Amino acid sequence: MRGLKEPVVVAGIPAYNEANTIGLVIKKTLKHVDMVIVCDDGSTDLTSEVAREAGALVIRHNKNMGYGAALRTLFDKARAIDPDVMVILDGDGQHDPDDIPCLIKPILLGEADIVVGSRFLGKTKMPAYRGMGIKLISFVVRLTAYPELKDAQSGFRAYSRKAIRAIRITERGMGASTEILLKAAHHRLKLKEVPVEVSYTGIVPRMSPWRHGLSVLLVTVKHAIKRYLRLLRSRLRRR
Repeated sequence: MRGLKEPVVVAGIPAYNEANTIGLVIKKTLKHVDMVIVCDDGSTDLTSEVAREAGALVIRHNKNMGYGAALRTLFDKARAIDPDVMVILDGDGQHDPDDIPCLIKPILLGEADIVVGSRFLGKTKMPAYRGMGIKLISFVVRLTAYPELKDAQSGFRAYSRKAIRAIRITERGMGASTEILLKAAHHRLKLKEVPVEVSYTGIVPRMSPWRHGLSVLLVTVKHAIKRYLRLLRSRLRRR
């Protein structure tokens, strides 16, 4: 039928020293999206070269700037391309690209602006300390943003065009994941979670789990307080 077109879906992959895995991730991802964009966050290995050979558009940071900075670059590029949906997934193989259709479906149906691939709704097995940390961080987000949210730290997500245009990331580290959700709530973006299974086999943390968890928690609390104060000011104006 004339006037109808297929939705444009792109995938964004923040990557740092993922040369051993990113090629396969890109090839599997390209089965489900129109374009893969990789932000090579200052890798010292062949991540950029492998990604290009696998078919991705590569944007490279001259130095390692952090997960949030890589996400910011991916969002900036997505705004320039203006797709219907952007999926974010990791380049280390822990996310299964075959779950992408499940993530983007609620957006294509108009049911959500952000879809989170939840490890707690799926069958993911993770270390107890990791699960406890994620639940604590998710609890803080639920207090001022999305009351039903189970997994605030999942990096496997899909964003609608509206979400891509609205969200501006300021955090450079892993705390960007929760910053996005708290800012999404400010813009009244609809959120939905879908089950995914994440593999931690062979994944070696680059930072102490406790240090990582504490840094993300502090960032989350900071943005949650900002969110609470905005809500409080809004209520006072209505009186």
